[in-house]
Amino acid sequence: MRLFYTDIFVLPLPPGHRFPMEKYARLRQALLASGDFSASDFHLPPAASDEELLRAHDADYLHRVCCGQLDEKAQKAIGFPWTAAMVERSRRSAGATISACRAAFTDGVAANLAGGTHHAFRDHGEGFCVFNDAAVAARAMQAEGRAGRVLIVDCDVHQGNGTAAILRGDDSIFTFSIHGARNYPFTKEESDLDIELPDGCTDDAYLLQLAHGLDTAFDLARPELVIYLAGADPYHDDRLGRLGLSFAGLRERDRQVFGRCRASGVPVALAMAGGYARNIDDTVAIHGATIALARAMWR
Repeated sequence: MRLFYTDIFVLPLPPGHRFPMEKYARLRQALLASGDFSASDFHLPPAASDEELLRAHDADYLHRVCCGQLDEKAQKAIGFPWTAAMVERSRRSAGATISACRAAFTDGVAANLAGGTHHAFRDHGEGFCVFNDAAVAARAMQAEGRAGRVLIVDCDVHQGNGTAAILRGDDSIFTFSIHGARNYPFTKEESDLDIELPDGCTDDAYLLQLAHGLDTAFDLARPELVIYLAGADPYHDDRLGRLGLSFAGLRERDRQVFGRCRASGVPVALAMAGGYARNIDDTVAIHGATIALARAMWR
């Protein structure tokens, strides 16, 4: 199983910043330490090109990001101060999902050990997201002739508002988001399929809703590729989550998604998306379990 990483591109964050950037490096370290993966499984992806990014983003926005012309309001919405390192990491993160999609067509499954930047819109970023890697990668696969129809399954606890907005009206890419009803973003966009869950939603209720959603999404999307945002933030002890899933529930969530992909013969590219547990080890463990399950199911 090929894993694409970007954690060597470090973002300089202000003191007290709440985004746990260290989870990405710790995830790679944990996977290596598990003995289930070797160094040859890990790959540094190329940066997404302007051509690739412009299939999902406005030229003016791309120019302002790359040339350091984001004003204070735009930087505050993203949550990161502008630096050249921020641009490089954002390009590489989108490139990692593109690379994972390409690898999935050969291997059945592959993963970006970061990504899931689903709050990035065509003309602006927000919520720690600069470029929308799922939208960029889906359109890259179409442009390369690898897939005509793509399904994005977004199981991050926050709605994929940027993904929904960018891909609205595009019948070839189906967006499915299952998320907390009362969580960020507080003004939701309209995905092709949205399932909103109440605060405190626990395993059984979540998994029942997910099963129904996957049935609907696969029936309507008829995908040739799935991009799966496997957020760790539905976990009950996530600082930003508000749902109540256990480790076992999250593992069963992944099994449902992977099982449906396998049963349909559809390759799947993973992105890690959110995860903000009070104990960062929990977030790393959840992401690690997702990767380990994917490897086991496609071995």
